[in-house]
Amino acid sequence: MLGRSQTTKEAGMPGGRLTQQDRQQIALGLADGLAYAEIARRLDRPTSTITREVMRNGGPTAYRADLAHRATERRTHRRKSAPRSPGTPPQAHGRDAEAVREYEEEFATVFMRSGLPKMTAKVLAGLYTTDAGSLTASELAGRLQVSPASVSKAVAFLEDQGLVRRERDERRRERYVVDDDVLYQSMMASARATAHLGEVARQGAGVLGAGTPAAARLENIARFVAFVSESIVRAADQAREILHTKSETPSDGTA
Repeated sequence: MLGRSQTTKEAGMPGGRLTQQDRQQIALGLADGLAYAEIARRLDRPTSTITREVMRNGGPTAYRADLAHRATERRTHRRKSAPRSPGTPPQAHGRDAEAVREYEEEFATVFMRSGLPKMTAKVLAGLYTTDAGSLTASELAGRLQVSPASVSKAVAFLEDQGLVRRERDERRRERYVVDDDVLYQSMMASARATAHLGEVARQGAGVLGAGTPAAARLENIARFVAFVSESIVRAADQAREILHTKSETPSDGTA
């Protein structure tokens, strides 16, 4: 049965680093077909910790506890011994650099689970967690310790999805920007794609003949996705109006 490692329990660190025993329990849980949430519950860990651990070490079908532990030790050693890259900005506001790095990895894992490729997810997470909301290609490459070519490919994908835009700064450098409105635009694009699926399904119902089982199936799809897409648009518009509208302060200074 899965159980929290005694070492971690005694140390009183529910949010501490995964131990080798923890990783062995994760491997056993995956072999038993348990969901990430269940493995996390049995280890008294956040589900995001288990998800990130498995995704960065081969995925659920290729995860190996000993390999994952050694890989983590190597990454930790490299981070401690490697000098800071010129493209990596110092941490502002007294932030813990290690905590920020781990959070960015967790954020990227969420994007990966939603379907984004690994490098693309890392670039998006890196942009979202900057105070400026923008970085140059060299800054991103230094921050993520990857080649500029990898950054360029990831940005091109994000730009196609409407999640990132390009602009020139005062030094004529190209910067990649995420706007506060980017999730609204992404939601609207998703709604349009969903609505298009419904239109195509309804066309198919007409082609296959009213009253046939195939036509009925496609008509059900069309009705379902039409409802979903309309709900997405309404919710996105409402959220944008409520959350993104800045209230004006009266001239007397009262709210």
